[in-house]
Amino acid sequence: MSTATHPDVAISAPGKVLLAGGYLVLDRKYTGLVFGLDARISVIAGQIHSSAGVQLNEIVVDSPQFLEAQWRYGYHLAPEGGGIKVTQLQVGGQVNPNPFVETTLNYALTYANTVTNSTTAPSSSRLVILADNDYYSNPATTDAPGRFAKFGVTLREAHKTGLGSSAALVTALTAALLTHYLPRDRFDASTDAGRAALHNLAQAAHCAAQGKVGSGFDVAAAVYGSCTYRRFSPSVLAGIPEAGAPGFAARLVEVVDDRGAAWDVEVKAADGLRMPRGVTLRMCDVDCGSQTVGMVKQVLAWRAQDAAGSTRLWDELQARNEALAQVLRNDALGEVPSRIQGVRELIRAMGERSGVPIEPPAQTELLDAAARVEGVHGGVVPGAGGFDAAALLMDDDEATERRVVEFLARWSAEKGGKVKLLSVRGEMEGVRREQLDVYEGWL
Repeated sequence: MSTATHPDVAISAPGKVLLAGGYLVLDRKYTGLVFGLDARISVIAGQIHSSAGVQLNEIVVDSPQFLEAQWRYGYHLAPEGGGIKVTQLQVGGQVNPNPFVETTLNYALTYANTVTNSTTAPSSSRLVILADNDYYSNPATTDAPGRFAKFGVTLREAHKTGLGSSAALVTALTAALLTHYLPRDRFDASTDAGRAALHNLAQAAHCAAQGKVGSGFDVAAAVYGSCTYRRFSPSVLAGIPEAGAPGFAARLVEVVDDRGAAWDVEVKAADGLRMPRGVTLRMCDVDCGSQTVGMVKQVLAWRAQDAAGSTRLWDELQARNEALAQVLRNDALGEVPSRIQGVRELIRAMGERSGVPIEPPAQTELLDAAARVEGVHGGVVPGAGGFDAAALLMDDDEATERRVVEFLARWSAEKGGKVKLLSVRGEMEGVRREQLDVYEGWL
């Protein structure tokens, strides 16, 4: 790969909202109803051209919307089939780790190098990461072209809105690297085979970066868009060595290319799932944030302590989630409010029994009041719950949007909180290739 000329490419992947199936999606017996969002994270990959006779082995990653957001990596071909191993370099005399970027580079570069049977390290490249504004609560410090603002803070200081930024980043970064380094007949994110490879590789990298095997619904939404999702067994990713360790490259390719039919994930992206006509999915930023990991551990502890009772509740909640999905498929708008209420009822019951604020009282009060606004058909605290965000199903017209914005302003003033309607909307499409001129002024 080192001597080839690789094209400049831009790839984007959507955020997500787990509308129904929070906690259940951790268990293969159950499914999640996931919607993609039109808030996207984009990655632009381009070649670094060096002077004649100069060989660079460097990957430069920039996130220009934030302060001090550049990461530089050296890399080499590790011995004994260890694949491509990157090593972070100092920038400005310091090293600021980014495990999601670093792990994705190890995985994606190793996969690309191995499937092309390359015996040399890849050519150098520069990667630019741009996030749509709704991923962060921070107000922009300056007007910027298009949909990307400069936030005036470091990435660590930025307040996330809980739209799935890490999964969208890993997916877009993986797809950009594969599209940049591999010929189109080897990888094309618009094909079924390309999306399957991307899904498997992004799942592996995302799990390694966060140090655990999650359910993976957020990566599935980033690849496929809106879908119903049944998780893969954690054993699928067992046995992949550390990046750079002997045998890493061969084992990674074996897992990604699904040799041995190990992947038992179920992603149904094209089964009629959609919003009813004239209805859109919108998100409200509550700007508090929740400790999702601790909440998950507590819910799973309750499941272990009350296996029979929790199973009965989860079985009934699964049935209600499926009923909600069905009325959406059938465009049965009149049934949506009662189906949402039925789901929320059991979510609150799960919270009470486990001692976890999945739908905290303040969120219950907010959602109940929002549902009384003309044009709003209901809302949920999605995913693991808490205070990350709220999702509303509402008429897709200016009058309804104005009423909701006015309601949230009154609510925030009266309750002393800060709740606002984000511009992000639900959408069906997953990962896609973009035109480079979309990012003019940032490259």
